[in-house]
Amino acid sequence: MSAPLPASRRRALAIRTWRDRCWAGLICWWLIGAMGLILGACRRDAPTEQILDVAAASRSHLPSAAPQQTSATCRECHAEVFAAWSGTDHANANQLIASAELEAAFAAPQDNVAGETTYRMEVRADGHHVVVGAGTAHETDYRVHSVLGYHPSRQMLVETEEGRLQPVELTWDVEREEWFGVFGDEVRRPGEWGHWAGRGMNWNSMCAQCHMTGYQKNYDAATDHYASSWVEQGVSCIQCHGPTPPDHGQPNAKPWRMERTASEQTCATCHARAEALTPEYEPGSDYHDHFRLTLPTEAATFWPDGQQRDEVFNWTSVKLSRMHHAGVSCMDCHDPHTSQTILPVENNALCMQCHDNPGRTMAATGVTAPIINPTAHSRHSAGSTGNQCVSCHMPTTNYMQRSPRHDHGWLKPDPLMTKELGIPNACNRCHTDQSVDWAVAQADAWFGDKLDSRQRQRARAVAAAQAGAVDARRVLLELLENEDIPAWRATYWDLLARTPGEPTAAVRQLAEAALTDTDPLVRAAATRFLTGDPQSASAIEAMLSDESRLVRFDAAWARPRAAARNPRWAAEFSAYLDLALDQPTGQLRQGQYLANLGRLNEAAAFTQRAAEWDRYSAGIHVVHAQVLQAVGDARGAANSFYRAAQLAPDDGDAMFRAGLAYAEAGMMAEAENALQQAVQRTPSLDRAWYNLGLLQIQRADTAAGLKSLARAEEIAPHVPDYPYAAATVYWQQGDRAAARAAAQRALAADPNHQPARELLR
Repeated sequence: MSAPLPASRRRALAIRTWRDRCWAGLICWWLIGAMGLILGACRRDAPTEQILDVAAASRSHLPSAAPQQTSATCRECHAEVFAAWSGTDHANANQLIASAELEAAFAAPQDNVAGETTYRMEVRADGHHVVVGAGTAHETDYRVHSVLGYHPSRQMLVETEEGRLQPVELTWDVEREEWFGVFGDEVRRPGEWGHWAGRGMNWNSMCAQCHMTGYQKNYDAATDHYASSWVEQGVSCIQCHGPTPPDHGQPNAKPWRMERTASEQTCATCHARAEALTPEYEPGSDYHDHFRLTLPTEAATFWPDGQQRDEVFNWTSVKLSRMHHAGVSCMDCHDPHTSQTILPVENNALCMQCHDNPGRTMAATGVTAPIINPTAHSRHSAGSTGNQCVSCHMPTTNYMQRSPRHDHGWLKPDPLMTKELGIPNACNRCHTDQSVDWAVAQADAWFGDKLDSRQRQRARAVAAAQAGAVDARRVLLELLENEDIPAWRATYWDLLARTPGEPTAAVRQLAEAALTDTDPLVRAAATRFLTGDPQSASAIEAMLSDESRLVRFDAAWARPRAAARNPRWAAEFSAYLDLALDQPTGQLRQGQYLANLGRLNEAAAFTQRAAEWDRYSAGIHVVHAQVLQAVGDARGAANSFYRAAQLAPDDGDAMFRAGLAYAEAGMMAEAENALQQAVQRTPSLDRAWYNLGLLQIQRADTAAGLKSLARAEEIAPHVPDYPYAAATVYWQQGDRAAARAAAQRALAADPNHQPARELLR
């Protein structure tokens, strides 16, 4: 009996993770990761020497009904605290040009180059000006509106159009007293999301919330216009403490303070890389009701051991740390008003407040800190850099070219992980003249098996999961079994969601048990893990009533129709979707939501706008292509996939998807070209080899087609489709022996493969 040749235009099912059956879910989790992005040049702790009057701000930005309470109100009773705060980065996080050094910086007209652009700074009768593209045909003049940042650098904010503020690339170094380019050697193109005039560097959306007091973005999506307002420039008393009670200031009033968890969560609203879930945060509220914290799942954001890599603003590292789990919080080390440490770092006094004999017992947890002798422990002489606790356990990474930030994970320096995984270690950060092997030997001689700890296990597991290692699921599950730090448990679940294959009944049961975890980070991650699993649908739907908004939103992404049926849930989620409509990812997630509800044409309009607003994002083009596929626009989808593949030259999967979409559109030459590029980029893409083989056979290049099918079978011998396709070709050629041999291999891969059985009859 002759078996039919598989149709070459039939869309092949790629071997993917089990939840990829639901393409909408795929977009959802890509979006959740993308929305956590905060561009470092905007989000930083910064700016002015004097407290500015609200009236000093541009009139167009004055709030229509500003609250009566300001920092000046607090000064009446808290003069000492006010004085300590007024010269800090927080107090001066946004300012007018009022400092002497900035006046001097503008005093003489001068040209400065940043990237490929020449800037001229000038003082005129109407104020300070920045001329962008000075001396070129595209020269543009802007008046400086205000200054973003205080120490170590300050950026000039200009209005590129009414109400829209952007920090120019050229930045003032306070210590060196010179201008420099905040992007360093990186050249950002006009139209790119991260260009200084682009949406990724927009002050209203990306910076102001953490540099102002009482800030309201006031974005009008219909006109793409901002009418932002605020109470005060800078981060003032009310921003962290909230409005004071009516009786505050009465003679018998108790000191108005927050307990430890509430205070550190208030710090985390700005000192964390996260996605906002609501437009406002009231101090004292639960952090996870208002933000989605970025976890160390992406290799570009954190190193596999949890060390900061990209600019992450500290709190994720704190949440991942053993010290935080023992009860250490921000206020144990930092004075909230001066922003300085409460004790000196240079002589280890700050750390020794806990680690000196007899060891401090943390009231919140009952954990007693181990006693440490810095000299004996560090093997470095007292007073040396190597003797400082922070040198080894809080190494710095430089951001924005000239802004060093301490890691807040308090990890052990481990040169072996540098050798294995490329993770930086504190030893070689100082001993730059020594090799990694030297550092490995030194650390092993000093600390031996003490370094072979859970920190290493986590790093290896995270790296394996990110690399798609075959045994990643097993290793992550082993770690999960005994992990006592919630942020790490959540990280494992998110990484497990990426591992191939459907979860076993035992893993599903474990994930459903995690839905009752006491920490919302874990409940949310378990919800994401179970998304797309029909057997867990009812368990996920129950999470729509979770006490944490973070968990409810993840459940809403997973069960959008169920969420839409409840007016309260629908209203809450709709408000969230409106938050970031001024950003490409905000447009994308609105499109995602509409697509999940089956409103595909509306969805395509939003994803199209996202692609227009960020022309250089491969991920956005992939999502737009998926929506176009669902609409039935195969040609448009193919072009969008191909554009994504061009933007990500190492991404074989995007090129593979382009090939499938071109084939679906009947554009066979383009399809074959894309599939050829896909296997060149990623030779292990068995499904790409398979589809390439089918196309080659269709155009009568049977020899090439059989070679491609053989390559697919070599890569994935457990997939019966590959030898079966070859069997049908051999059968039509009259080579019955080769056809039977190939069909036998298909049955060996899947004894229930009925077409192969029929061919062998």
